Amino acid sequence: MGKLDEDVIIVSGGSRGIGAQICRLLASEGAKVVVADVLDDNGQEVAAEVDGIFVHLDVTAPESWQAAVDATLSTYGHLTGLVNNAGVVGFTPVGDTSLEEWNRIIAVNLTGVFLGMETATPALKANGRGVIVNLSSTAGIQGYGNLAAYVASKWGVRGLTKAAALDLGPDNIRVVSIHPGGIRTPMTAGISEKVYARQPIARIGEPDEIAKLALFLIADATYSTGTEFIADGGATVGQVINV
Repeated sequence: MGKLDEDVIIVSGGSRGIGAQICRLLASEGAKVVVADVLDDNGQEVAAEVDGIFVHLDVTAPESWQAAVDATLSTYGHLTGLVNNAGVVGFTPVGDTSLEEWNRIIAVNLTGVFLGMETATPALKANGRGVIVNLSSTAGIQGYGNLAAYVASKWGVRGLTKAAALDLGPDNIRVVSIHPGGIRTPMTAGISEKVYARQPIARIGEPDEIAKLALFLIADATYSTGTEFIADGGATVGQVINV
């Protein structure tokens, strides 16, 4: 018996990186996983691996979200969880960020999370219980230079999570956010790992470490909602001042 034998969970951005590892771990605990992504080939491979289904999902498009939820209900009959994991980044200081780049990052990272929750909520309510896990970032906890739009989007996810937890708590739906630090994924491939040397845990994180946290929040953290869970090797703890 797995912890999630009765669960059906949509994972956006599930084709690679953290999302793919979340799909694998949830499936290993018995969940039926819907791998949702714009990367069709990678997504289909992960879906086959976890014995789930793949749906093409553009998180910025309401009709794409509705198609994903409809496919889930058609295949499995119900929905118990949503992991809003899809995200993009842009390394540009605020003075050089174009409106086009701003809109692109906000659309995927923040509006996409809102649309996912909005579209999934009726099915979660009909099920009588549910959990939504929103992937934010340490950029939703503190500021970073050269990441203006990304930071704004991830702070937005943190706040949206809290508002949704208040709205959906009476319907037995929990909403939480995860705030990873540097994790070994395609998104961080161009960043030198030397930046992690001064953390208390002086290394980059692995996707499996975030997937394990997501599993805990879905399966075991039954008295937690509206709050953030940080997994960053201690990067946001502070600094040691040598005198």
